[in-house]
Amino acid sequence: MKEARTSVIGNNWYRDLSDLVQKNLHIIDDHYDEEFTKTMSSDVMVYLEKYYFRSRFIGFENFPERNNPNRPLIFASNHSGMAFPWDGIMMALGINELVKNDRNAIRPLASPMLSESKIMNPFLFNNLWKIAGSVDASFLNFETMLHQNEKNLLVYPEGVPGIGKGFDKRYRLQRFSTSFLTLSIKYKTDVIPIYTVNGEYINPLAYSWPWLNKLVNKVGIPYLPVGLATPFLLLQPWFFYSAFPAKLTYVLGERIKPYEMTDKQIEELSREELGSIRDAIKAKMQKGLNKAVQEHGKSPYKWSEFINVTFANLHKFPFPYPFGWPFSFSRSQRHYKRKQEGRIKISFWSIPKILLQDPFILFYFLPVLGWIPIFIRGILMRRSGE
Repeated sequence: MKEARTSVIGNNWYRDLSDLVQKNLHIIDDHYDEEFTKTMSSDVMVYLEKYYFRSRFIGFENFPERNNPNRPLIFASNHSGMAFPWDGIMMALGINELVKNDRNAIRPLASPMLSESKIMNPFLFNNLWKIAGSVDASFLNFETMLHQNEKNLLVYPEGVPGIGKGFDKRYRLQRFSTSFLTLSIKYKTDVIPIYTVNGEYINPLAYSWPWLNKLVNKVGIPYLPVGLATPFLLLQPWFFYSAFPAKLTYVLGERIKPYEMTDKQIEELSREELGSIRDAIKAKMQKGLNKAVQEHGKSPYKWSEFINVTFANLHKFPFPYPFGWPFSFSRSQRHYKRKQEGRIKISFWSIPKILLQDPFILFYFLPVLGWIPIFIRGILMRRSGE
């Protein structure tokens, strides 16, 4: 997450953004379409959550109430390395289902690269992240979102380095941004850890190299994982958005109150003092994550369960599985563009109709050459701002 600009004079690193926040309030509703998101979640994304990733939520029975009724809670989670962010998508979807999309639901702050790069939107569904409620993660946007209390917030303190940390560093928290604790201290709102377990197995045994990441950055991809799935990226472009069927598990951690870890106001803290608070919180969350992995990470796929769920839901084929996702997202994107009301109905027999309406889907199944029109469309969408 990008930090606010600072003017460092002794310990005076803090910058008050109050005036800028008022001018930035438009970001709260700029793209967000809650009704469409609910429909897409219940008719499309539920296939991924219930029948593929089989998400489970541990400790969410007593959902955390806000300590400050005028400010949203800040939920903070570890990132899953080297994978498309399905773990974050499934978390937001699952929590919002649990709380029935009321004021306990969450809106994520996500890396700007996800929204800036069209190819990082699932199957080129333009602006999907923002339509579904995400906001670009900058300090100003973060503080602005604390001025609404319709939804809680979800942040990933590790930032992009947390995604690209490689399988050898799985479950090892990377350096935290101080943004979330700065704003927690300022607005006296609690931080609620969520420990994501098995997300590292969405794309197992994958690694990256800085020189390769710099190369793919030029086309809007934050990093290129190299691992078991890499050869399939050329053979089947849809594999770029694919995932192994890891059983995603989310464990609710103990509430953290950063503002009780100091007797100073945020503007009185030095960078060193703020860093000490950050390190203490990171250590606490690392301990909580280790415990969650120990208890829930020993069988990351639960293959017997996956096979049983698959056979029990054969009538939903192929939509729960990665090769069926291009059809689901195409259908929902067409639904959104046409501003249709009601449910996004999909079934096996709707596949021919979806292909007739959007023959571009075929490029996701065209070996090697399919990438050419996909990149061209992504670039054109980026230039036109569609």
